[in-house]
Amino acid sequence: MNEKNIPAIVISRLPKYLITLEKLHNQEIEKTSSNELGALLDITPAQIRKDLSFFGGFGKKGSGYSIPNLIHVIRDILNLDIVWDVAIVGAGKIGQGLALYEGFLNRGFSIKVLFDNDPNKIGQRVGVHQIYDIRNLQVIIQDLNIKVALVAVPQAHAQKVADQLVQAGIKAILNYTPVYLTSPNSDVVILQIDPILQLQNMTYYLK
Repeated sequence: MNEKNIPAIVISRLPKYLITLEKLHNQEIEKTSSNELGALLDITPAQIRKDLSFFGGFGKKGSGYSIPNLIHVIRDILNLDIVWDVAIVGAGKIGQGLALYEGFLNRGFSIKVLFDNDPNKIGQRVGVHQIYDIRNLQVIIQDLNIKVALVAVPQAHAQKVADQLVQAGIKAILNYTPVYLTSPNSDVVILQIDPILQLQNMTYYLK
């Protein structure tokens, strides 16, 4: 399997498959089919089969997929066989909300450290997390060997923060600012969370 040849849109659908399969597994259902998954996800069965074919064969025609096996395979593809430590940069309302969100851990992610540049916030706690001075970002991230970061800073500072994170060794950035971030390092993955963009997308369908 050549990872470079797998379309990004295929990778983006794998977590959707995983969540649905885990729900079925929690209902003690052991087998499913592309038709059943397609109906649950509003994705055509042919698309599901094509997506999975990038990673090998997972079922025989007419017998469907083993749910436990497919869960295991997709988790392995997505590198979720370990818990990933995460840094949050920005301790405003969004950053604090992310730090307090309890759903990360059971999906394979553990918030480890929270940074800000506001002297009134540094040293304070958000839940169990202490807020650290952003000036110590590189040292702390390297000491903790963190590879994933969430950015929730004012947009004027977003690119500078991204540059600091890349320099510190971060390999994946989830960006909650409306600025499209770039990285000179092609090994760094940056994804955008922009609710305004999504709302504008949805309003097209409102008549």
